[in-house]
Amino acid sequence: MNLLYSNDTRGHYPQSWYAATTDHLAPFPELRGEAKADVCVVGAGYTGLSTALHLAERGYDVVLLDAHRVGFGASGRNGGQLGSGQRMEQDGLEKLMGLDDARKLWDLAENAKDLTKALIAKHDIQCHLKPGIAHGCLHPSEVKHEHAYVDHLRETYGYDQIEALDKDQLHEICPSPKYIGGSLDMGAGHLHPLAYAIGLARAADKAGVRIFENTHVHNIQDGSKPVVQTDRGRVTCDHIVLACNGYLGSLNNNVAARVMPINNFIAATRPLSDDELQTVLRRDVAVADTKFVINYFRLSHDNRLLFGGGESYGYRFPSDIAGVVRKPMTEIYPHLANIEIDYAWGGTLGITMKRMPYFARLAPNILSASGYSGHGVGTATHAGQLVAMAIAGQSEGFDTMARVPAPTFPGGGGFRTPLLVLAMTWFALRDRLGI
Repeated sequence: MNLLYSNDTRGHYPQSWYAATTDHLAPFPELRGEAKADVCVVGAGYTGLSTALHLAERGYDVVLLDAHRVGFGASGRNGGQLGSGQRMEQDGLEKLMGLDDARKLWDLAENAKDLTKALIAKHDIQCHLKPGIAHGCLHPSEVKHEHAYVDHLRETYGYDQIEALDKDQLHEICPSPKYIGGSLDMGAGHLHPLAYAIGLARAADKAGVRIFENTHVHNIQDGSKPVVQTDRGRVTCDHIVLACNGYLGSLNNNVAARVMPINNFIAATRPLSDDELQTVLRRDVAVADTKFVINYFRLSHDNRLLFGGGESYGYRFPSDIAGVVRKPMTEIYPHLANIEIDYAWGGTLGITMKRMPYFARLAPNILSASGYSGHGVGTATHAGQLVAMAIAGQSEGFDTMARVPAPTFPGGGGFRTPLLVLAMTWFALRDRLGI
């Protein structure tokens, strides 16, 4: 199944609240015929846009290709949370890689947040960036772990922008009866993800990147001068960057065996009144919780609740996305059981076995970064900068990320989907049973 076209209309953004509240760029042309470049970047999400922008600023001639529109995939559909750290917690990384590399990964993650904020400021990207992410816990053991982790970040990494919250303190922010404690990270943030992606595309275009949309890449020929073949053209270049994430398809089996595409869903309610806002979020911060099938939510700049969550197995989106999301939203906020939902949409992201991104040199002149596992706003942006630096000969950051173990999914690219479905069904059942 080709996920590029399974759930969406070619060349059109989904009917999301994001797409409805963003000034779109005029369409870029489709690639037709022969093109040459120093670097060809495949995929115009955060990774590809950031890679292209940073390379162009270094003087490289860059061609950027996307099968749909810039920011069409997960970059333009996600929850908009700019989180701290890596997707795996630091104590887990310490056990996996040792304290020295864990410290380097923490520093890279802090660089990712700083880079995202700097790009927004430098290019005047109007994406409603605001500070703060709260983490909500549902069970006493999770609260204990969360508070210990806050202490660990403060003591081991000197991170003082996060604080532990008891039940009453969390309810002053998020008055859901489900949550019994957690934390608040004011060094993290949230933003309008599609507006951010389009802002990066505008900056890349201004920097001289040649962007082609509606250009489906279906084959790559490696070699000293690799060739990227599209439906109606091809690009001969010195370097290729694969920035496809969940939409990689069969372009590279090595990446496909390690990065699994899954779907996730978000709904936007009607605008809430001031009184209603006090029953949902009393501070304008984002929230994520401890469920395996995670709930994540925040307020929009027009006072809607943007709520992400829900389960769906298989690559096709469900026919009633709003109904899928309404169920977990009602568990968190029972009083919103009948609230009007104005928008509901799905998206495809890439996950890995370790929930850490997969950075790889697939050949001396072919690099790939993907598999952000729901932590991609800052990490994917930073990945683009690290890829650009690696192409320019400064590969320390890229190589640090590439050292993270990246096991293949059982069955590689063939049988990974049914096995993942079984695993996620089990974890979802544990969520429902509270075990």
